[in-house]
Amino acid sequence: MEPTSIPARLARQSGVISRAQVLHAGGTPADIARRLRRREWVRLLPGVYLDHTGEPTWLQRCWVGVLYHWPAALAGVSAIRAVVGPGWRRHDDAGPIELAVPQRRHVVPRDGYVITRPSGFFDRVHWGADPPHVRLDHAGVDVAARQRDPFEVVAVLADLCQSRRTAPPRLLDVVAGRGKVAQRSLLNEVLRDLDRGTCSVLEREFLHRVEIPHALPSPSRQQRRTAPGLSALHDVEYADLGLVVELDGRLFHDTAGQRDRDLDRDLLVATMGASTVRLGWGQVLDRPCLTAARLVAVLRQHGWTGQPTPCSDACDLAALPAIPSRPPELRLRAG
Repeated sequence: MEPTSIPARLARQSGVISRAQVLHAGGTPADIARRLRRREWVRLLPGVYLDHTGEPTWLQRCWVGVLYHWPAALAGVSAIRAVVGPGWRRHDDAGPIELAVPQRRHVVPRDGYVITRPSGFFDRVHWGADPPHVRLDHAGVDVAARQRDPFEVVAVLADLCQSRRTAPPRLLDVVAGRGKVAQRSLLNEVLRDLDRGTCSVLEREFLHRVEIPHALPSPSRQQRRTAPGLSALHDVEYADLGLVVELDGRLFHDTAGQRDRDLDRDLLVATMGASTVRLGWGQVLDRPCLTAARLVAVLRQHGWTGQPTPCSDACDLAALPAIPSRPPELRLRAG
């Protein structure tokens, strides 16, 4: 008869158990051999067994990796997936599982697993979780910091905060507590923006990714406009063309009150005889050339007669036809 703690261990670990755990519970090598012979268990990695012969689930694969590489814990995107759940859109359950082990250990990863060796490993892991994982705040900073595209840095951090499992101040504390972290300045700026609900990073990126590289007209910035019962600070304003560009850095928590304030701002612009264009992170960071081309089209509709400059041969502006010169009276009418 097998020790009663073995079924409990299997239940806790999604049907996965290690040879060391069986022996520690009072089982014997003969017990393991009998289970394997009867096909009650199947060996997935040396010394790690699953209590059925079917395809292992994502969670079972996690347990197999943790127990085989022990001491180990889920890390990176796998740790986030374990906390946030299967709905986290940035994770592919069919992909490799990321594991963390102590920094000085030399481990050869098996197929289907990726090994990282973070500093402060034992302090960063939530050992009471099933399976153990790097704490969400640390895993989130790890994943965001290794993104090469600034838009992806923003998207990862926003997704984490939107999950309600963490918040910008906690992530800022993690960044501050690390001796080394890639893209520290960008992480801090984005997290402060997310915490304040502002978009200073987005404003800066609009200037350096959309406006300057494509020779767009220079607007006024942060201009306050008022009308009876209304007051608003506009991010980018082409006053002579009757166009306002609002840079919306919010990525979550879009409440009815915030939406109402946006409508008030747009209404104020309309009282000026102007129109509003709203741009977000995707337009500015992910596809700045396409955004520049579309913004040029809007500017031309408002009477701009300048010539933009493609930033490269592959720029979306390269396919935009040059604007023909227009009579002065037409330009005045359009303005």
